[in-house]
Amino acid sequence: MLKKAVSSPKGKAIGPYSMAIEAGDLVFVSGQIPLDAATGKLVDGDVSAQARQSLENLKAILEAAGLGFAHVVKTTIFLTSMADFAAVNEVYTSCLGEPYPACSTVAVAALPMGAKVEIEMIASRTAA
Repeated sequence: MLKKAVSSPKGKAIGPYSMAIEAGDLVFVSGQIPLDAATGKLVDGDVSAQARQSLENLKAILEAAGLGFAHVVKTTIFLTSMADFAAVNEVYTSCLGEPYPACSTVAVAALPMGAKVEIEMIASRTAA
């Protein structure tokens, strides 16, 4: 099976990794922090604004692969504070429809650039 890198001009990688990798019917999207691709900086605002930007970044990468949120089968959300769980879930559910993907939420000590949230996704071409 071949693997192919996917990227979007609306995204920005801040390390030595691909924005996403296609492998067969699956697309593995790297964790996205709330970066504004135009400025290379975190978006201003609370954790809800950060979650919204992270999801916009993920959406752009999925679209570059010819997919959308309906193709997502698994997400992992990383939070620097579990007190933000409800706020992030509110934004998450407004972007992803039912049936919701399988999801794990993990509390972490810190995220790159001081972000409060990072989200990664796995999508399947055959899922929608």
